[in-house]
Amino acid sequence: MKPSRRLSGAVALTLSAVLAAALSTAVTAPAEASQTALRAADPSVLRVGGTYVSVQSTGAGIAVRQAASTAALASAPARQVWSDTAGRGEVWAPEIVVDGGRYYIYFSAGRGAAHRMYAISSATPDSGYGAETKLALPDDRWAIDGTLFTFNGQRWFVWSGWAGDTNVEQNLYIARMNTPTAPTGARYVISQPREGWERVVGNPFINEAPEAIKDPNGQLHVTYSANGSWSDQYCLADLRLRAGGDPTYVWDWYKSNGCLFGSHRETMMSGWDPTLHVDGPGHHSFVLLNGDINTSPPAGSTFPLMFHAVPKGTPYSWAERYWYTGTFAWWGGATYRRANVPGPTADTGWSLKFFE
Repeated sequence: MKPSRRLSGAVALTLSAVLAAALSTAVTAPAEASQTALRAADPSVLRVGGTYVSVQSTGAGIAVRQAASTAALASAPARQVWSDTAGRGEVWAPEIVVDGGRYYIYFSAGRGAAHRMYAISSATPDSGYGAETKLALPDDRWAIDGTLFTFNGQRWFVWSGWAGDTNVEQNLYIARMNTPTAPTGARYVISQPREGWERVVGNPFINEAPEAIKDPNGQLHVTYSANGSWSDQYCLADLRLRAGGDPTYVWDWYKSNGCLFGSHRETMMSGWDPTLHVDGPGHHSFVLLNGDINTSPPAGSTFPLMFHAVPKGTPYSWAERYWYTGTFAWWGGATYRRANVPGPTADTGWSLKFFE
């Protein structure tokens, strides 16, 4: 692995963003971020008391690390908690959550079109996990990057999947959950990669790596990664559920009009600047207490973020991805607009700023 390298800190704001900041809640200066020594993808990190817990794929299994800070996770010992003894195939993007005081790790496993979501659970974060359970997601289609959260007292599962049995595009779907491992009812599409800025790199076109968070108004957001993960056009974007909206109704979701965290100016939402030190940031993790969206940060503060990216100037490839520490903060008065759809065509509320 390459030596750890310090980054400069916050992404510079454009003049328009500075003017917007005057109308928004003040944001405290973000802490300096860094490339960790961990050459890996798809970080999933939460905080339990004063301990940070991460989970990652080891190719044919899943490992957990624990440390006193996000930056220290890379040097913490990786403890294998599950192995693919059944030969299920590629193990992708494990996600760790806490529900009812118990730890659940969700992951995708399979080969090609056989990828489906599985779960393991334990009373402790780094040991005691049993055999995997396949989630009976509605329609039983290809599924990756799933995660569980609770919003307004209801458990939800959100993931990236195919509409049918062929790899045309990856959409974001949501379904209710009766328990952490038992879906109920139908699946509902909430986002498709249909905007020009999320179709720069395709074959297939991609919406993936959804992460839920609740803003200072109590509205639900699902941030996600767009464009091909094999390119430096990979970026983070946002879905914001309108106030009082139905999470299963696609037209109650408003999408950011561009990337909120990316390395190409032409795909960024107006008022958001591209990264200075990394290319293709994506597949992030909001580092929340117990991973609970009800502990989402208030306005005016920056909170820990982890994401993967490639160092600026390095040829982009999956093999060159590192985990990075960073920060994020809420950004008020952001209008998401859309055209030729049912209902209102604009919605104003909280968005997010991401800092390297």
